[in-house]
Amino acid sequence: MIVVTGAAGFIGSCMIGRLNQSNFNNIIAVDIFQDEFKNQNLLGKNLRATIDREAFLPWLDENAEAVEFIFHLGAHTDTTEENTDTLKKLNTDFSKAIWKRCVDEQIPLIYASSAATYGDGSHGFSDNETTLKSLIPLNAYGQSKHDFDVWAISQETMPFFWAGLKFFNVYGPNEYHKERMASVVYHSFQKIIEFNTLKLFKSHNPGFQDGEQKRDFLYVKDAVEVMYWLMHHRKNSGIYNIGTGQARTFNSLAQSVFKSLGLEPKVEYIDTPEDIREQYQYFTQADNQKIKSIGYPMDFTTLEAGVDDYVRNYLLDMAYY
Repeated sequence: MIVVTGAAGFIGSCMIGRLNQSNFNNIIAVDIFQDEFKNQNLLGKNLRATIDREAFLPWLDENAEAVEFIFHLGAHTDTTEENTDTLKKLNTDFSKAIWKRCVDEQIPLIYASSAATYGDGSHGFSDNETTLKSLIPLNAYGQSKHDFDVWAISQETMPFFWAGLKFFNVYGPNEYHKERMASVVYHSFQKIIEFNTLKLFKSHNPGFQDGEQKRDFLYVKDAVEVMYWLMHHRKNSGIYNIGTGQARTFNSLAQSVFKSLGLEPKVEYIDTPEDIREQYQYFTQADNQKIKSIGYPMDFTTLEAGVDDYVRNYLLDMAYY
């Protein structure tokens, strides 16, 4: 059996889709399953069972011998969340509990970390674990992910294989339920369809022109392909950046969405909301040499190709991966 937590969520459901494509169908899907819109991500997926998050750890205690791999992709992902107790419980402590069981039962583990751990980028974007403790996240979500990363690398006992993946700005199908936390690509598409115009955040940093803020935009199909490869590789445990290695501007992203829709770009700039302005990342770019150095063979999808596939094959039809 393969366990996927966050199974009805964005990356988790796409991971199940990728597993199903290769005839891995003996899958235990773990989530809270209360959001019917979100649950549509699992329509058509081949699963052995669905288990509520609160029941998962007792289930794992009873069934660990039958579990071959765990993808721990479930988390509280709201970057505006200020309740640190909630984030500690769901993102840090729950991950520790899964880790400890993977150690005891020798279950290989992949878990989702985040580029939010890098904060404003002043300490760079290297996934070298010796510099991990120097990072200063900008929000409580990033801190909760960082806390687990730091805890993981400090452990004397570890699963025989584990990988913590610092995903950069992931976009793609199955994020429809994420509302405000959905990707810029998704929101751009919605606004262009509705208003024929796109509003991007102004820059409040003198080092960047409006719309020239840069992010490393990662297509979700690349994210799951890396995880699928690591499931078979099962060597070189550690923390890895998962991003294209190429920062792109929001203006470039906007142009790609307009082009995929066959429209001329029409962009306006608005103030960044005050509740996220001080936590806003103006530049992210994965140093992805580490994942390549262990033999990952595939190129990452360009922004233009990823946006075009997402818009034409999913957003226009509300199709699921």
